[in-house]
Amino acid sequence: MIPFLDLKAQYQSIKPEIDAAVSKILESSQFVLGEEVAAFESDFAAYCGTTHAVAVNSGTSALHLALLAAGVGPGDEVITIPFTFVATVSAICYTGATPVFVDVEQASLTMDPAQLEAAITPRTKAILPVHLYGQMADMDAILTVANRHGIPVVEDACQAHGAEYHGHRAGSLGVSGCFSFYPGKNLGAYGEGGIVVTSNDEHAKKIRMLRDWGQEKRYHHVLKGFNYRMDGMQGAILRVKLRYLEQWTEARRAHARQYNALLRGSRLETPQELAGRRHVYHIYAVRTGQRDQLQRLLQAEGVQTGLHYPIPVHLQEAHRDLGYHRGDFPQSEAAADQVLSLPMFPEMTPSRVEQVAVAARQETSVY
Repeated sequence: MIPFLDLKAQYQSIKPEIDAAVSKILESSQFVLGEEVAAFESDFAAYCGTTHAVAVNSGTSALHLALLAAGVGPGDEVITIPFTFVATVSAICYTGATPVFVDVEQASLTMDPAQLEAAITPRTKAILPVHLYGQMADMDAILTVANRHGIPVVEDACQAHGAEYHGHRAGSLGVSGCFSFYPGKNLGAYGEGGIVVTSNDEHAKKIRMLRDWGQEKRYHHVLKGFNYRMDGMQGAILRVKLRYLEQWTEARRAHARQYNALLRGSRLETPQELAGRRHVYHIYAVRTGQRDQLQRLLQAEGVQTGLHYPIPVHLQEAHRDLGYHRGDFPQSEAAADQVLSLPMFPEMTPSRVEQVAVAARQETSVY
């Protein structure tokens, strides 16, 4: 069986360093925040090209706090896309604001800037593009519209660690950027974790207070905050893993190039790396009108695959109250029906990539 993801292989490759980092936390007993989390914040801010990084307990929490720092609250609207993981929309709802959707572009599956202006109303308080699957949205076009209306842009970069847009790292172009360190992410913790990066001093200060019960200092609660702190263990682990992120990213990109070459001329539509962007391939999603059949056939051949995401958020029962219907966002709906994620992780060997691609190509040839 070729797994969709192999976290054990990655751990084995850096086991001595991880074990030492965990042991250091156990010896120091700095189990919540602490020196290792602070050091990781500094390292990750430098990696992203921002002044600040504030570590929290999940990517969802990062989105929630970044929106609050941007002034989003009850009665406001936040524009985002429906083809994303539900956490993007949930974070908007946590603030009391209303999610407003625009469709995605066919080529990138990220926010279509051409539809953005029409979605803006006097209640629009933020724009939340999603850098889906590891490729950044068209930030120049999005920021042009946002700046014209004086609306802050918060980047959902939860799948885009190290992705770039014309030389700028994900998270560095909006007023803030939000990342998840869920274990399967390109930079994953051994549990939950997240972070907000920003070069806005006031936003960073507010997010630091909000993550820790709104405290400016111990027992001085300036804001009504949350218990969103990062564990010391996760900070120590992520600090080790960050040193390998570029190496792992280049391995992912090499696998993607091999997939592209082997699947060229097949009936599968492979992901595009658009001009000026560095795709980090958190997900390698192909498209086919016979997605479910292909998934079954690959499973029978011993290849695990994934679905990201089979139901767009505007069609989820939990968000029926938003009033959207099938047909409202045709690009998102088409993608939800067609995408299939092939195995993608740094430790894959070229022979396994070839095995997956050959199997996928053979199965689609019989359609």
